[in-house]
Amino acid sequence: MARLDGPPWLQRRREAAFERYTTTPLPTVEEEVWRYSRIPELDLDDYAPLVEAGADGATSPGPPPAHLAALVERLGRCSALVVVRNGRVLGVEVEPEAAELGLEVGRLADLDPEGSALGSVAGEAANAFGLLHDAFAADPVLVRVPAGVVVPAPVAVLHHTDVAGSATFPHLVVQAGEDSEVVVYDHAGSDEVDALVLPVVELHAGAAARLRYVHAQLLGPRVWQLGRQVSRVERDATFATAMVALGGDYARLEVESVLAGKGSSGEMLAVYFGERSQMHDFRSLQDHLAPRTTSNLLFKGAVQGRSRSVYTGLIHIGKEAAGVDAFQTNRNIKLSDGAWAESVPNLEIENNDVRCSHASAVGPVDEDQRYYLESRGVPPASAERLIVLGFFEEVLERLPTPGAVPALRGEIAAKLARRELEGAPARA
Repeated sequence: MARLDGPPWLQRRREAAFERYTTTPLPTVEEEVWRYSRIPELDLDDYAPLVEAGADGATSPGPPPAHLAALVERLGRCSALVVVRNGRVLGVEVEPEAAELGLEVGRLADLDPEGSALGSVAGEAANAFGLLHDAFAADPVLVRVPAGVVVPAPVAVLHHTDVAGSATFPHLVVQAGEDSEVVVYDHAGSDEVDALVLPVVELHAGAAARLRYVHAQLLGPRVWQLGRQVSRVERDATFATAMVALGGDYARLEVESVLAGKGSSGEMLAVYFGERSQMHDFRSLQDHLAPRTTSNLLFKGAVQGRSRSVYTGLIHIGKEAAGVDAFQTNRNIKLSDGAWAESVPNLEIENNDVRCSHASAVGPVDEDQRYYLESRGVPPASAERLIVLGFFEEVLERLPTPGAVPALRGEIAAKLARRELEGAPARA
């Protein structure tokens, strides 16, 4: 194992993780949690961690990709901006107003000398990929909001991958102090390279905090993502996570939210759209441990071409979690005969004093909506495009970063346009 730079505590953490990794088998489709995955296709020998920053032109952080400037302009005002290239922090900017309020954003190793924030929510790695992440996470990022502070504009963390054959391991930790408020926009993009990305995000909403997090995944068509997002929500806190997954070859994201404090609430939103041979794989956990907690999940997906999607969700109600309201909804539109979508909602309830439900559906475009538009002169392809865009709008309009939404809509529209150019029939 080549040695990464960093403080002694971080190096010790990496070494311990790598030692465990060498004796831990890789997941297989024989395990229930990987049953629908494409994990047999992954050959880790095809990828190498970028270890030494600055050793050569390929691994040096280098200048920021030009397209990120356009993204920053679209986002508008940001209280802080972090640019991460190939797993290394390239630059950090914090607005003077936000810095005066006490907002801290930057390399975790600089802001947290003892490293107590790293793993404070995610805990120990649960499988070989988690251990691999812990062994090679080069430059974790920390966003820390003091108690009582309302951050005036979003914090943007922009990740970009551009080295072929690379394996990178982004890590983001967000800590929202008691009665604080912050929005974090986390963007993952890449060049059209064959690469592997294993991100981990830890989100902690302190008592009565309001934390909203958006993850936009627009990786290139040959990138694999195996990601994990974990949140912990304390007493009377409000947490919301929203994910837009449009890129990647095989993109998997495990989303776990623990409602640990009485009166806390959590929301999970997602949009995903696959084309050609893409696969999007979501696993969610709404874990209610405390009484009087609420959660609501709405995931909406579409598949076209030969693409596939999988959604597997679990609502867990603990023994002490009386008075819980928990809901889970997954809807999928199948736009091509060769596309495939799977939806597997689950409930595990250990307390009788709850209101809990789940719903899922996989089907073609609604024929009544199609007929309504076509009967008014809208061409079939245009009618389908309008229906799909409207289907996703229920989620997109709720994103707390409105500056990012037009470009995301544009990416969805571009997928539909490619479908029309490739000569797909208007009716699935």
